[in-house]
Amino acid sequence: MLLQILLATALGGIVSLIGGVILLWREAFAKKFSLTLVSFAAGSLIGAAFLELLAESVAGISYRAAATAVIAGILLTFLFEKLLMWYHCHDRETCDYHSFSGAVLFGDAFHNFIDGVIIALSFSVSAEVGIAATVAVFLHEIPQEIGDFGVLLHAGYGKRKVLLYNFLTALTALAGAVAGYLLLEWIGAYVPFLLAFAAGTFIYIAVSDLLPELRHKTSGADIGHIVSIVLGVLVIWGLGVWVPE
Repeated sequence: MLLQILLATALGGIVSLIGGVILLWREAFAKKFSLTLVSFAAGSLIGAAFLELLAESVAGISYRAAATAVIAGILLTFLFEKLLMWYHCHDRETCDYHSFSGAVLFGDAFHNFIDGVIIALSFSVSAEVGIAATVAVFLHEIPQEIGDFGVLLHAGYGKRKVLLYNFLTALTALAGAVAGYLLLEWIGAYVPFLLAFAAGTFIYIAVSDLLPELRHKTSGADIGHIVSIVLGVLVIWGLGVWVPE
């Protein structure tokens, strides 16, 4: 199982960096690509939260206990985002990129570590849940990496340093995956609660960060993004059908 966890985490980390590399290569395309992926990632996070993580959680604990863990995941993710100015500097005109870039790197590193733990916990349940969680985690990482690369470039970092720093923060996901695997013996009884907590973080990221981004940066009904959200959900649903337990 450890090999599965490490391979999934490493592959996902490489894929998540692709968005930033595209930004360095073709900025206009990266920004357009990012919005499409934001909608797809939102769907995959919602799908993974409700169809996999929460479904597995309520199979082991009561609905009330799982719901409490989901609420805790939402509230603590909100608090962490507020404390570290996670993801975006919303007022780009007045943002102090030099000070904000440090928060971006620290927040990204910690966030990736938690992602690694979630992946390890998910694989401890089944390959299906592990793959679904991995897909959802790193699909939403790609547009985030594009944003992070942009912040660091605006802060005056050279392209090589931007790549190096983001690569180093990506490695923390592997550290989280190993930590999650090693702790399974002690936290095994709490896995259903932790899965529900992870579902809460997925829901928060989808509805608080990703969907509002689409609302602010697109106009009209924008059927293409709605279709992408549905496709994101369907991908997770398909994994549940085709990937064995």
